[in-house]
Amino acid sequence: MPKVSVIVPVYNVEEYLERCLDSLVNQTLKDIEIIIVNDGSTDGSKEIIQEYINKYKNIVYLEKKNGGLSSARNYGIPYAKGEYVGFVDSDDYVELTMYEKMYNKAIEEKSDMVECDFIWEYPNKKREDIGKIYSGKKEAIVEARVVAWNKIIKKDIIEKTKITFPEGLRYEDIEFFYKIVPYLDKISFVKETLVHYIQRESSIANTQNERTGEIFKIWENVLNYYIENNIFNEYRSELEYSYTRILLCSSLKRITKVKDKKVRKALIKLTWQNLNKKFPHWKQNKYLNSTKSFKNLYLKSINKFIINLIVFYKNLR
Repeated sequence: MPKVSVIVPVYNVEEYLERCLDSLVNQTLKDIEIIIVNDGSTDGSKEIIQEYINKYKNIVYLEKKNGGLSSARNYGIPYAKGEYVGFVDSDDYVELTMYEKMYNKAIEEKSDMVECDFIWEYPNKKREDIGKIYSGKKEAIVEARVVAWNKIIKKDIIEKTKITFPEGLRYEDIEFFYKIVPYLDKISFVKETLVHYIQRESSIANTQNERTGEIFKIWENVLNYYIENNIFNEYRSELEYSYTRILLCSSLKRITKVKDKKVRKALIKLTWQNLNKKFPHWKQNKYLNSTKSFKNLYLKSINKFIINLIVFYKNLR
């Protein structure tokens, strides 16, 4: 049985694919399974993949009609035979020691999940993302970076919970991570930057339009999951804080970049309406008031008047 299965969705990334696959086939962890899911690529990606299949025996190749990132990840999960599962986007690449270090940490500490740091790589600059070390499920909801590609997770937890990535929606990592957190009894960390997260101008993450509002559906799915599984009250404060932080920070920032003024205005208003509907007392949240970070000071100061100012200012542009 492989120690780690790495699922790599591929869709029209011929320019980046060799760098990604080179970083995986040359891992210092030898008992590794690389599951490549060709999500209906129409460029030269398939031919590049075939070259690697001919050379490396630990590659599992799957091909399907285009369905998006979540669909490709979900398609690959049942084929994973590894003790742990990781995900790598095919335009990114990882350090050659990544999975050996993360797997060894998992075995050493009997972990359900292991997380590492990463580097944002823009066309003209790089930025390290050094996360906090957190302990416990509640702190994970508050502090964790909700991305899939800097983690390995025990395969049997994914199998038992049947948690998958939401198909047809953006921000899929948010839903997957928050749903699986309650089942992670032990979380460990490798405090090294092991993933290179590539920021392309044409990437989904950098394309802001009406689909930016899909964050509301993602959070509705998360909150409903906690309610349906009778664990909402146990994690209410943590979910309230994360909901507030994501909607008023990263999500609002993306929304202000939407070019269509009507769409932008509607999404900004929806942000305020959803926040106050889901968590009407969010300003009393214990995490929001427990630390005096710049982010918390910003969150406590924001109100409907400031939201309206943002709408007004953005409509002038």
